[in-house]
Amino acid sequence: MKLQTQISLKKQSNNLIDYKSNILLVGSCFVENIGEKLNYFKFQNAINPFGILFHPLAIETFLTNAINEKKYTEQDIFFHNERWHCFDAHSQLSATSKEELLESLNRNIQLTNKQINVSTHIIITLGTAWLYRFIETDSYVANCHKIPQKQFLKELLSVDAIVESLESTMALIKSVNSKVSVVFTVSPVRHLKDGFVENAQSKAHLISAIHQVVESKKQQYYFPSYEIMMDELRDYRFYTDDMIHPNQTAINYIWNKFQAVWISESSNETMEDVNSIQKGLLHRPFNPKSNTHQLFLQKLENKKAIVNSKFPHIIF
Repeated sequence: MKLQTQISLKKQSNNLIDYKSNILLVGSCFVENIGEKLNYFKFQNAINPFGILFHPLAIETFLTNAINEKKYTEQDIFFHNERWHCFDAHSQLSATSKEELLESLNRNIQLTNKQINVSTHIIITLGTAWLYRFIETDSYVANCHKIPQKQFLKELLSVDAIVESLESTMALIKSVNSKVSVVFTVSPVRHLKDGFVENAQSKAHLISAIHQVVESKKQQYYFPSYEIMMDELRDYRFYTDDMIHPNQTAINYIWNKFQAVWISESSNETMEDVNSIQKGLLHRPFNPKSNTHQLFLQKLENKKAIVNSKFPHIIF
C-alpha cells in the first residue's frame, strides 16, 4: 500500500556537481536552504551575495550589474529608518553608514563577477512573480525596505515577461561563461501575504516561464523542488510553525532528492567523511581532559587531514 505519490527523477548524465565544482546560488530564500547543505558538506559555493532576491527582474538586475561590474555610488542608495539601503539588495546588506553599505555592495559585485566566470553551476530559485515598482523613479525594486506601500505599485509579471527576463539573463551569463550549467527551481515557500489565489497564479507564471527556457542542449535545467513539496510532502507537518516555510524535515527530504539527481556518486565517500567530521566537531565531551576524548580529537584531526589532502579548499 502506497501512502505517497513520488515524482520520477532521473540522474543527470553529465556535468554533475562534485568537489571540483564551483557553484553560485541566487534567488529566493529556498536557495539558501540548498546552499547551507552545500556549505555543510564543504562544496565550493557562493550564496546570494546581494541577499535574498525574490523575483526574476531582481535576479536579472543583480547578475547584469555583476557581469558589467557596476560601481555603486551615493545615487544608488538612500536613508530610511536610521539605516542606509539599496533597492537592488536585501536589507541584510543595509548598514548604519553609507560608506559601509557602498563598500559591501561593490565588494560583493566584484566577488560575484569572479564567481560567475569560474562557476560550473549556477542555481537560480524564483520565489514570486509579484513585484513592486517604486513610483518616484518608476523602477522595479528587489526589496522595499519597509518603505510605506503607497509609494509602490504592485504588479504581476506575465509569463512572457518572465521568459524575456530569463532569456536575457542566460544570454549574458553564457557570454562570459559558455560552459556553465544553470539549474532553475521554484521556491516551495508560500507567499500567502499576496493571497492564496495570487500565490498560486504567481507560481504558475514562474513554472510556465522556466519550462520555456530550460533545454539540456543549452545546459539549462529544472529541478522540481516546488512540486516535491506540493505533492510528495503535501502535509502541514512538513512546514514550520508559520505554515509558510518548509521545515528542516522537508528541507532534508528535498536535499536528498537534489543530491540523487545532481551530486556525483564519486562525491559520496567524501560527503560521508565530511559529515562524520562535522558531527565530531559538534561533540561535547563529559570530560574534555580524558584520554578517551584526546584520542577522539586526534582521530578527528587525522580525518580532517585526509580530506584536506584530497581537497585543499576544504577547511573545517
